Amino acid sequence: MRRSHLVLVALLFVACATTAAFAQAGDILSPLQMAVACAPPTAGGDNATATALRIIGSQDAVPRSLFGDRDLLVIGGGTSAGVVLGQQFFVRRAIHFGASQRGRGAKTLGWVRVVAVNESTAIATVDHACGGMVKTDYLEPFVVPVLPADADRDETPGAPDFTTLGHVVVGNEDRTTVGPGDFVLIDWGENQGLTAGARFAIYRDVGIGGLPLTSIGEGVVIATANARALTRITSSRDAVYSGDYIALRK
Repeated sequence: MRRSHLVLVALLFVACATTAAFAQAGDILSPLQMAVACAPPTAGGDNATATALRIIGSQDAVPRSLFGDRDLLVIGGGTSAGVVLGQQFFVRRAIHFGASQRGRGAKTLGWVRVVAVNESTAIATVDHACGGMVKTDYLEPFVVPVLPADADRDETPGAPDFTTLGHVVVGNEDRTTVGPGDFVLIDWGENQGLTAGARFAIYRDVGIGGLPLTSIGEGVVIATANARALTRITSSRDAVYSGDYIALRK
């Protein structure tokens, strides 16, 4: 029974690989879009539920636990789970943000495309790997990043508003320090009226009584969720740390 199942999957892959390769050729992302696609999602790890589609292995001659570019992955769900030929998914892994207990999040490991599918399983090729994928990593529908205007430029429109301050939470790959060009999550989002393209200044409390906050750098909002936003550091005079303050420019 198991052998018949594997043969069926292999036949489906041979029949559909050409179609999938043709579709892939039409998907062209700019370098900045690629970087945004690899950045942590604003929605965190909320979709890493027990019913999420997950990687269950690879189509290879030997058992493997780590996967990357051009590997063929076996997905634990097929047409009965709504999977269709040519469908693209982000591959993600749920995480928690360190000792500061700032909440649940996720990292993006890359994205895959379904090249064969039956009722219970699917085969997907890794279109792009942002990091090493492993068994049990979960899938979310792939969406081409939409960038706000001039997201690649360092601009400082308006004065920083210090009446309410947000915080830098975490950078890509769970980093607590980042620099110009890097992406970070902040603890502000749509609930605070934040929109893509908004600019903000970054400050730090150096912990010396009587001294004001120190200016560290600048950033721009790339995408937002209810209580979190993905941002890009456009300039900095020092490394930006998790916990640094953000002041929206108005």
